[in-house]
Amino acid sequence: MEIAYIKTPLGTAKITGDSSGIASISILEEGEVTTKIPKELKKAVTQLHDYFEGKRTHFDFKLNPQGTEFQQKVWQALLEIPFGKTCSYMDLSKKLGDVKAIRAVASANGKNPLWIVVPCHRVIGTDGSLTGYAGGLWRKKWLLEHESSAKQQSLF
Repeated sequence: MEIAYIKTPLGTAKITGDSSGIASISILEEGEVTTKIPKELKKAVTQLHDYFEGKRTHFDFKLNPQGTEFQQKVWQALLEIPFGKTCSYMDLSKKLGDVKAIRAVASANGKNPLWIVVPCHRVIGTDGSLTGYAGGLWRKKWLLEHESSAKQQSLF
């Protein structure tokens, strides 16, 4: 498994993967940046940089997250939430066919190993609140604002 660390506006991202795909992307408060990116991770690193520069709205590198069948199903549903949009945990549970599974869906969402790429930050509370986020609510807020199509312009 190859590892690379890159600087982002939200901290240092740790990317792990191999020829089978990217297994995880996580955020750290700080860390040393990798100077030589392994070839298996280059596409992911480039696309993440493009995302933070506002040049990319989707990712197309190969993913290889490890999880249960249910977690994989939830993560696949997360991939279907469009850039700049949000949905609630309840909406996600309904989409997966079981409104009673809302806690299990929330748990699987929280175990998402592919930060930003599998957009768990786009899932909010039914009342529109920014509920739970492993990377911290301030990061979730930043990501949602970054993806917002209605960028606020300053009048002054």
